[in-house]
Amino acid sequence: MPKKEQFESAGWVTYRPQIKVVDCTVRDGGLMNSHRFTDDFVRRVYQTCVAAGVDYMEFGYRASKKIFPPKDFGPWKFSGEEDIRRIAGENKTGLKICVMADAERTDYREDILPKKDSVVDCIRVACYAHQIPTAIDMVLDADEKGYETTVNLMAVSTVPVFELDKALEVIAQSPAAAVYVVDSYGSLYGEQIADLVGRFAVAMKGKKEIGIHTHNNQQLAFANTIEAIIKGATRLDATMMGLGRGAGNCPMELLLSFLKNPKYLERAVLQCVQDTILPLRKELDWGYSIPYAITGVLNEHPRDAIKLRESDHPDDYVAFYDEMNE
Repeated sequence: MPKKEQFESAGWVTYRPQIKVVDCTVRDGGLMNSHRFTDDFVRRVYQTCVAAGVDYMEFGYRASKKIFPPKDFGPWKFSGEEDIRRIAGENKTGLKICVMADAERTDYREDILPKKDSVVDCIRVACYAHQIPTAIDMVLDADEKGYETTVNLMAVSTVPVFELDKALEVIAQSPAAAVYVVDSYGSLYGEQIADLVGRFAVAMKGKKEIGIHTHNNQQLAFANTIEAIIKGATRLDATMMGLGRGAGNCPMELLLSFLKNPKYLERAVLQCVQDTILPLRKELDWGYSIPYAITGVLNEHPRDAIKLRESDHPDDYVAFYDEMNE
């Protein structure tokens, strides 16, 4: 009987079984409302990920309560064990649970419990290039506690090549299972994504998976994710209806349809989008808009565009363009 591997050479008409999809809807979407999603919302996303065959779900951050006062945020800024278990119980499903730990913003030694005491499977360590020493210590700590780990290298579009190569050299020696290309500002084009994924892959020498996390400032999040897949990325981040900070992310419903793996059920995601994500449009502003495009083109953090969108003149594009180009 033919094996699945024999069909991989058929290109786009089949699928790569090595690919894993990570849902970041609650974590990245939480940046839009200070992580104040209700349990019902998070539970629906969780149930949808299980039903859709998604491989990982990121519940939120494991942030320091010493740095971020709990009164100012919802539970998914901290994603405590009791909060996650309230949604997922013991998670006796095929879905793996992740939390994100930001370098220098997480009390990881105390707040990340030994794996035997946790329902979490994977700690995703997010860092900037200059935070690599802290990030590696976080990876080592989580690995020793029994977790799968990844390193998500943020704002990679701003990192000089020499510094990037040195950072990757260090990450390659860590026990992290994957390292991510993160287009934090939505500024990268396909050629740049291809170069970065290739550079990451060479540095990892085939010992780690390459991941991709894109933002949609220039309406390229999905296209750039496809480019990363073509170049060998196997950990793919997405959010339902692209929900995420500012311009949002690669839409899960598009990604699953592209992957063609029969284990992924796009219909379940569409039902969740229709019932649960779409109603958020009345209270949250995310997705492509010209201010986000301007910051993306300029390779700038979207904070100024977010501020404009929340102002009394959200569509004053020309004044914003002039201000950003001063």
